[in-house]
Formats: sequence, structure tokens, C-alpha cells
Amino acid sequence: SKRALRYGHFHVFINSPILRRIPDITKNTMSNSEQLLSINDHDFTMRPGFGGPAVPVGVDVQVESLDTISEVDMDFTMTLYIRHYWKDERLSFHSTTNKSMTFDGRLVKKIWVPDMFFVHSKKSFTHDTTTDNVMLRVYPDGKVLYSQRVTVTSMCSMDLSRFPLDTQTCSLEIESYAYTDDDLMLYWKKGNNSLSTDENISLSQFLIQEFQTTSKLAFYSSTGWYNRLYITFTLRRHIFFFLLQTYFPATLMVMLSWVSFWIDRRAVPARVPLGITTVLTMSTIITGVNASMPRVSYIKAVDIYLWVSFVFVFLSVIEYAAVNYLSTVQERKEKKLRERLPCTCGMTHPGMMGSYSEEDVNNTGNYGCMLEENGAMKQQRMMVHLDIEENNQITGHVGSSAYSSMWVDTHAIDKYSRVIFPGSYTLFNIIYWSCYL
Repeated sequence: SKRALRYGHFHVFINSPILRRIPDITKNTMSNSEQLLSINDHDFTMRPGFGGPAVPVGVDVQVESLDTISEVDMDFTMTLYIRHYWKDERLSFHSTTNKSMTFDGRLVKKIWVPDMFFVHSKKSFTHDTTTDNVMLRVYPDGKVLYSQRVTVTSMCSMDLSRFPLDTQTCSLEIESYAYTDDDLMLYWKKGNNSLSTDENISLSQFLIQEFQTTSKLAFYSSTGWYNRLYITFTLRRHIFFFLLQTYFPATLMVMLSWVSFWIDRRAVPARVPLGITTVLTMSTIITGVNASMPRVSYIKAVDIYLWVSFVFVFLSVIEYAAVNYLSTVQERKEKKLRERLPCTCGMTHPGMMGSYSEEDVNNTGNYGCMLEENGAMKQQRMMVHLDIEENNQITGHVGSSAYSSMWVDTHAIDKYSRVIFPGSYTLFNIIYWSCYL
């Protein structure tokens, strides 16, 4: 019979099966998986087959994303799944179904795993949200699959001499930190097929041309030879962004500076601000491009284009300075000559030869003579031919050196500039794009 004790409104049955304690299997000092794998029976601080040949460790990688490429820091950031394959007979177990066992990261700390690291990496981490992104799969014959999800930022030495028309090659290098090739043989599990990438991988400034895998031996003078695996990828920069942001604005500024060649040379308030504005705009473009680039010691392709464009803009300002100066000198000489020569309008001077023509006026010059006609003053132009070989004593004669330097047609400078500047800049563009494209 069952005895019952009554406490208030509650009845307690002393021999009731409800009160019988069921053993808690989770409190065992060793879990069933650890017992099955005989983890405590072996020293997993040593590699498999210690004292024998090197342990072959196969590797394959799946690239999840290629996040950023930085020219300033000379690095790239990549997120990938890296998987290691090896055989450790110490982890073999008996299985009637011949199925593998899968574990999370907690068991990884109790067994031997390859000590891989990324050569030339600046920072890297294993994802831990919502738990450590680590998987361990053990097969009955002792084969092991160890997978991690890792994000790594690694160095990439870039040659920017052709920027932004460049192609860059970067590589992620994987190596064992402690085990030389005598203890660990690292290799790509499936050869060239060991690397797979997500089809949706894309970058804003680069076109990913190809991924490939290679392996080499790396030597350290103090420790020896190590197997090193390479993930190499080639990137070609998109040029359209830089055409819109750099090349087109610079070209338009150069073309804008040519407008001054069609403006009257006497319009100083129009031509001077136009030249200064284009020079300052080109300086701003150059400063903006260099601010987003590393301070390299060599000249980049974009530097050549911008600085040549800057020189063309600067020369357009110098051209107007030359036109204005020569115009001023010519006006002063004309004024002095008018003061020294008598007014000879309407008559032929004894030392003058030939007839009037506009061509002669352009070659030898003209003098102003003010006549009053019908109460109005108007300026007439006459041609003066001086016979240099004879009649040196003719009144009003001026030395030949004055005539040789006085009649400089300053308008011709603008006329020539309208052809020379666009032609030279077009030739430069043809050479530039043929060399870098």
C-alpha cells in the first residue's frame, strides 16, 4: 500500500514513481561523441602520424564576396569559405551505417587541426554570428573535413603607373605557420577546380577577369621551407567613371580656354577672367584626383593627361599676355612715328614708290592723318614706301631697324593660336589614348 502524508491541501506519496530520480546523462564527464572518437586516449597536440611522412592536407575555397579594393591602403577585403581535408586515424570510429558525424566549433579545440594563416594579411576574423561559423565533419575511417567562414584583409601591391587605365593582379596566400613541408604537405584538393566563386560577385570600379590557383614553396632562413597556396585574381578598372569625373571636365576646360582666341584683344575684362577661371578649375581637378590616390613616387597616366591639359590652359593665358604686350608696343611706335612724320595725305612723297594696296599696308605699316572734311574728322590710311638704298636724307626718313620690328601684326598670333592649340591638343589625345588603351 502507498503511504500518504497530508500537508494542508497537498498529498505526498512517499513511494510514488514520480519522485524517483532519473539519471542526467548530460552530467557525464565525457560526452558520447568524445567516447566514440576516443579523444582522451590520444595526444592531439601532435600531428597525425608524428615521426612519419608529412601529413597531406587538401584545401579548397569558395569565395563568397570580394568586398573592397583600396588604392590608398594597397589592400583588398575578401570573404570566403576555406575547407581543409586530411586523415587522422586517431579519430576513426566504428559505424554500422558508415555515416559521418558533424560537430561545431567546440570540438575543434580538443583535436588537431592544421594551423593555417594568411600571409601578408592585415586583419582577419572568423565569423561568430550567431555562433562560430566553424564546422567539423569526421568519417568512420578517420577522414576529417574542417570548414570556416573567414573575412580577411590582405595586402595587394599595385602598380598605378597606368591608372586609371590599369589592370591589377592581387593574391591571397595560405600557409601553415608552424609545420614545414617535412611535417605538412599543403595542396589544392581538386587542382584548378579547388576554387569556386559566387556568380554575383561584382565591384563598382573593377571588372573581375579571372581567378586561378597556384602553389609554391616559401623559404624562411630561420625555420625552413613551407608549402604556400595562392588565390590569384585579375582586376581591370572600369574607365567610364573616370571619363565622366576627370577626363571630360579637363578636356572641356582646355576647349573653354580657346574661346579667348576669338575675343577682341582689347577686351581685357573678358579674356583675363576667362583664362584665370580655367587655370583655377584645372588646379581643382588635379587636387581632387590626387587627394583620393596614394602618394606614389612615379607619374600616373592620369597625371600626364591632367598636367598636359593644365599646360595648354596656362599657355592660353600667356598667349593673351603676349598679344596685349605686342599691341601696346605697336601703338606706342605708331604714335611716335606720327609725331615725327608730317601729314602727307593726298600727295605723293618724293621718296615713296608704288601704289596703295591693303597688302602693302599690312607689310609696311600705316600712318594716321587727321583731315577735316565737311566739319567732321576722319582717319585715313596711307602707304609709305621708303627706298632704303637711296634718298637717305629725305625728310621724315626713319631708320630701317625701326621698320623691321615695328609692324608686328598682333592679330596673327590669335589667328595662329586658333589652329595650333586645337591641333596640338588633338595630336596629344591621339598619342595618349593609343599608348594606354
